[in-house]
Amino acid sequence: MLKENGEWGVVIGAIVISLLLAFVVERVLHRRAERLAAAVTRGHVSRETETRLRFMRRLIYAVILLIGVAIALSQFAGVDEIAASLLASGVVAAAIIGFAARQTLANFVAGVMLAITQPIRVGDWVTFEGHHGIVEDVRLNYTFLRIAGETRLVIPNEKLASGILQNDTLKVDEIGLDVALWIPPAADAERAVAVLREESGADVAVAEAAAWGVRLAVGGGPVPAPERGAAEAELRARCHARLRAEGLLEGFAGPDRS
Repeated sequence: MLKENGEWGVVIGAIVISLLLAFVVERVLHRRAERLAAAVTRGHVSRETETRLRFMRRLIYAVILLIGVAIALSQFAGVDEIAASLLASGVVAAAIIGFAARQTLANFVAGVMLAITQPIRVGDWVTFEGHHGIVEDVRLNYTFLRIAGETRLVIPNEKLASGILQNDTLKVDEIGLDVALWIPPAADAERAVAVLREESGADVAVAEAAAWGVRLAVGGGPVPAPERGAAEAELRARCHARLRAEGLLEGFAGPDRS
């Protein structure tokens, strides 16, 4: 129910104006960033700057919308009564609201932390909980990771901030290859290492010895991050073919045996 001096025009106008203002401000900031990049860095914005600009644009967008909604709600008499009751029982209300929104608030706070500390940036190639892909967007509550097959992995920021993350391009744009291969436990590991060093031209080492076999770690030269998956698959296939040709995989039914 509206207040005696409240008007539906104010309610609708506040929401519409806030939506339009938020959209205009977001577009202006976006174009301003593009012009600044063109003038200062010849059209290229660093990953750090791009991540911060995206986060700030969305934060300003959300604040403008919240102000518009608050103005609209202020026209209703019931809101004053609710506010008064909440203030009267502020501790209880704060505890209930905080408990109900703890995950949302945690994601938002984690998003702010990610935007400031930047363990990941838009355009980085990362591995999180076994998923490898490129960071497509860092939003207020969620981060979007584009993985194989053009699918998107949506990760809550709180989980991302508290988990273990591998960022392949935090310091460099090219990354080294790392392939794991298994050979039978009775196979000559030293000979396998020598053969794979000759085949790959890179470092090879015994990484693990288990009841079902010996795991070898094969390195490789740095490649652009987007090519990592294909390059590692090609290196793994070459190494497997060489091990079979040398008779080092005979009778093997370990994890890497197809």
